[in-house]
Amino acid sequence: MPLQIDEIIENFSFIDDWEERYRYVIELGRDLEDLPEAAMCEANKVQGCVSQVWLTTKASGEDTNPTLTFQGDSDAHIVKGLVAITLAIFSGKTAREILDIDVDPIFDQIGLHEHLTPQRSNGLASMIARIKSDAKAALA
Repeated sequence: MPLQIDEIIENFSFIDDWEERYRYVIELGRDLEDLPEAAMCEANKVQGCVSQVWLTTKASGEDTNPTLTFQGDSDAHIVKGLVAITLAIFSGKTAREILDIDVDPIFDQIGLHEHLTPQRSNGLASMIARIKSDAKAALA
């Protein structure tokens, strides 16, 4: 069972050194369930990421506010860890909950913003935009 975002935040709070935090992010990516090869296609690719990132979305439950489950992968270790953190925040929530989530306080809490390169920050923003776009589409 993947870690929940609260557990990830708590684990980050015990790590002072950013080299160790990066290792933890990479470890989160290693623990991510592998995306099936067939899902690593152009349609699932997140645009705006320097590394390759794929994201799938499954909707279940009620039609008016479905629960969305995401699966993702990347060809870069740190980015795959960022995918794991992002999925811990959004996967398993309803479309409306997803649209209401503000990730900035979460990322500030674990110190991600100030320790990511501009390219990784842009890629992370693209991934979140894609998730929120899928949530909007699920409500339409």
